[in-house]
Amino acid sequence: MTAEPTCVWDLKATLGEGPIWHGASLWFVDIKQRKIHNYNPTSGDRFSFDAPDQVTFLAPLPDAGGFVVGLKSGLHRFHPDTGFQSLVEVEDPTLDNRPNDATVDAHGRLWFGTMHDGEENKSGALYRMDAEGVARMDQDICITNGPCVSPDGKTFYHTDTLEKTVFAFDLAADGTLSNKRVFAQITEDDAYPDGSVVDAEGHVWTALWGGFGAIRFSPAGEVVDRVKLPAPNVTKACFGGPDLKTLYFTTARKGLSDETLAQYPLAGGIFAIQVDVAGQPQHEVRLG
Repeated sequence: MTAEPTCVWDLKATLGEGPIWHGASLWFVDIKQRKIHNYNPTSGDRFSFDAPDQVTFLAPLPDAGGFVVGLKSGLHRFHPDTGFQSLVEVEDPTLDNRPNDATVDAHGRLWFGTMHDGEENKSGALYRMDAEGVARMDQDICITNGPCVSPDGKTFYHTDTLEKTVFAFDLAADGTLSNKRVFAQITEDDAYPDGSVVDAEGHVWTALWGGFGAIRFSPAGEVVDRVKLPAPNVTKACFGGPDLKTLYFTTARKGLSDETLAQYPLAGGIFAIQVDVAGQPQHEVRLG
C-alpha cells in the first residue's frame, strides 16, 4: 500500500461506525452520540441527523425508501425526511444488548449481530433478516462484529471481537450457515478485530480496534496488506467513490485517555485512502 490516508472529516466521533456507500455519498453513525452522518465527497456537503437512541448501523432500502437501522431497542426504518419508525424488537430488553455491525448480501438479506452494551456478558448473537422474518444464526458472543460475504456469495464471515477471531462459514443459497471455522486471528497484544468488508477479489479488510489501522487478509486467511491510520481505534471500512476504489474508515475516541487524544488529535475522524482493488457494490435490503 503506497497511498497515504487522508482525514476527510475531523468529526471527533465518540464511536464512529457502520460506514456504507449509498447514493454517491458516505453514510455512517456515531453510536454513543446517537447520530447518523452523511458525507458527499464531490460537493463536500455534510449532514447529521439525531437518533432517539444508540444507533449502530444503516442498511439501504430500495426505491429511495431510506434505511433499516439498528437502535438499542431493535430494528427501525429511517428516512431523512420522515425520521424513525419501529420495525421489530429483536431481543429481550433485560439482556441489555444492542445491535452492532451489519451487512446486506446479494439476495437482499440483512445480517446483523447484537452485543452486550456493557461489553461483559456473552449474550450477543448473529441474526439474519429476510422476507420470512428474523432468525438467529449464531450465539454466545459478547461483541459481535464484521459480518460480510465473499463475492461469489458462498462464504460468510463473522467476528468475535473479544476472542480476537474472524470466523468463516459456508453460506448456502437459502441463507443457511454451516461449517463454522477459524478464518483469522489477531495476535497483536492490544489490537482487536472490529468491522470487516470484502473486496472484489475476495480479500477481507478487517479494522483493528487498538491497532491503528486495518489488515487485508487473502481468501486463505493470510495477511497480504495493511493500512496504518493516525487513530488508535479503527472500527470499520467501506468502499466508495464512482469506481469503488476509495476505502473509507470510521474511527473512535471512546476509551482513549486525554494524553492519547492529544497525541492523536484526528482520532474519531473519517479517513479515505485510494486502493488498487475495488470493493463490492452496496446491496439493498429486500424484505419481499
